[in-house]
Amino acid sequence: MVTTPGVEPVLQGSPYRADCPTRRILDRIGDRWTVLIVGALWDGSARFSELRRRVEGVSQKMLTQTLRGLERDGLVRRTVYPEVPVRVEYALTEAGRTLRGPLRALEEWSITHLGDVSAAQEAYDRASDSADRDH
Repeated sequence: MVTTPGVEPVLQGSPYRADCPTRRILDRIGDRWTVLIVGALWDGSARFSELRRRVEGVSQKMLTQTLRGLERDGLVRRTVYPEVPVRVEYALTEAGRTLRGPLRALEEWSITHLGDVSAAQEAYDRASDSADRDH
């Protein structure tokens, strides 16, 4: 934190320091469900049930927790429409939309390198299994 007399303190991030608040932000945006939920909201708002269909494998509890965290962090906006039944939609905020590029790059990297990573995992597992049998 940088302080100047008579001026509000300014947070400066250094994620390599254990006490830095940027670690919490990295925990949020590096989370698997965050990456997928933000990706599912790239094209616009969605209801909870739509997100659940788009992000296969996410439990109701995990989707709820992740959406709440994203809302708290100012990355997702939750809008409640006073209808019967009540309609709730989730959308990326301006800050959430800035994640599109970095998260899209991660998504594309994972698709591009899937074969290489899978081959490396298989080679590692074979070598590990062989070493375990030798002991």
